[in-house]
Amino acid sequence: MSSISTPSSIPTASQTLCEFVHRLELKDIPADVIERAKHCMIDALGVSAFGSQLPWSQAVLRYALAYGQSAGEALKGQTGARSQLLGVANTRLQAPHAALVNGAFAHAFEMDSLRKPGAGVHPGATLLPAALALAQEVGASGETLLKAFVAATEVMFRIGAASLHSSEKLGFHAPGLTGPYGAAIASGVVLGLNAQELTHALGIAGSLSGGLLAFAQSKQGAEVKRLHLGRACESGVMAARLAKEGFEGPETILEGRFGFLSSFCAQRDPALLTLGLGEVWETRKICIKAYPCHVTAHPAIDTLSEMMRLGHFTGQDIAHCQLEVGEKILSHHDIRKPLDIKQGQYSVPFCVAVAMHKDPRDASVFNDDLVKDPKVLASCQSMSMIAFGDAGKRNAWASRVTLTLHSGEVWSKEADIFWGAPERALSEAQVQDRFLRNTAHLSSASQAQVWLHAFLNLEKTSNFLNLGDLA
Repeated sequence: MSSISTPSSIPTASQTLCEFVHRLELKDIPADVIERAKHCMIDALGVSAFGSQLPWSQAVLRYALAYGQSAGEALKGQTGARSQLLGVANTRLQAPHAALVNGAFAHAFEMDSLRKPGAGVHPGATLLPAALALAQEVGASGETLLKAFVAATEVMFRIGAASLHSSEKLGFHAPGLTGPYGAAIASGVVLGLNAQELTHALGIAGSLSGGLLAFAQSKQGAEVKRLHLGRACESGVMAARLAKEGFEGPETILEGRFGFLSSFCAQRDPALLTLGLGEVWETRKICIKAYPCHVTAHPAIDTLSEMMRLGHFTGQDIAHCQLEVGEKILSHHDIRKPLDIKQGQYSVPFCVAVAMHKDPRDASVFNDDLVKDPKVLASCQSMSMIAFGDAGKRNAWASRVTLTLHSGEVWSKEADIFWGAPERALSEAQVQDRFLRNTAHLSSASQAQVWLHAFLNLEKTSNFLNLGDLA
């Protein structure tokens, strides 16, 4: 007798995604997708090493050291702590704590990668820290790490896309919600989980999501934004490890009742969870930031910089600047008097003002003295920001910059493409240069080159512990 198909026999989105991940092999992944993934991981290494210096990063490190396991104790045989910290020498932690710290480092200074169109996902800061920590713990190869990163990107980006980036309308910081899912998949691949275990890992990750946008509207506390990505990485490791131990999570976590889409999203499109899976590669949509600030400012910075270059004028020549932008930029990113650089990096008018008077590519420019700079503040506070009349026809990050010079000359241009976006991806040479600039403060330039070479040639990298410290 033939069986009768029932609704319960139809795979959920989690089951479909995890079956894809389980069956995925490196040879199935197009060469340009592999290259994009490598570039993203290299960038994540560099921004993590840079972020390790910052005071809020050091606070997370001290927390982890208080409860984790240091190298000295591991060498005495008391534990098996093997996971390295990026930018920190002679220290090993257990994988969950290393993932927490490196994730916080990666998001420490608004320099980490994301997706275009925006979907509340940060691949470099949520996937690599978790996968690398476990790869070092279990001795996984570069091939495994590479497959884990691509597989997790494909899953996490689809989850973000299905949310229609609407979580932030409710006050959630989207990467803190999507990140645990991606980190769970990346961790699960490194640990060799099967499709059912991966599905459980996603189900567990759903109860570990968190992160509120209160920092964007408060007078203090912007540092907590950096913690959201670290916690996502730590949660992914926990979810995958628990699933490997037989712990179960709901298979309906994404599109089911009381799941992610219904609980955390103001709008949703569940069909996007699996649309084009295995045919349309979401990894191609990775953005690698050229500037250390929120991505919503990048199109305007690029446009402004181009007009200044073509017109041979400086910020001093600009009498007035007007920005036409989308609704979310007006509601979330219009901060005229940032109290510190963290709020400044989240403010579109402030970052555009910085580009008028400084080199926005130079991360060292973005410090707390900048929020007191009279030229930058004057330009920021005098800038006009208005909404596009037909914003629905535009990418959410699009902007039109209109400059009126003291001479009376007017320059105006609209754009939503910028350096680092998929349409204008950084070349391998630019990725390497950015990595070397972000690691220039480290004590060993040769070690940075070792890590760079290893990640450019991940298929040939057999053991990450042999690389030494990126410090």
